[in-house]
Amino acid sequence: MSSRGRSRITDDEINELISKLQSLLPESRRRNIDRASASKLLKETCSYIKSLHREVDDLSDRLSGLMATMDDNSPQAEIIRSLLRS
Repeated sequence: MSSRGRSRITDDEINELISKLQSLLPESRRRNIDRASASKLLKETCSYIKSLHREVDDLSDRLSGLMATMDDNSPQAEIIRSLLRS
């Protein structure tokens, strides 16, 4: 046990977590990752998360631009607002 009272994580637990993490990546990103390479998996996961952030930023910018061109009282604007609330 460490000085903080936590027990050490076992190799089996690490392997289980790596397997779970790999299952969260899309198939196209898992293709080139060997099961034994946790380092590659972690790098690919970080890359994937960064790409998701870029995609969210891009979609947010596009939505802002779309909302700026719409009449605030239009049915389309209300639909978008209702989607954003949910």
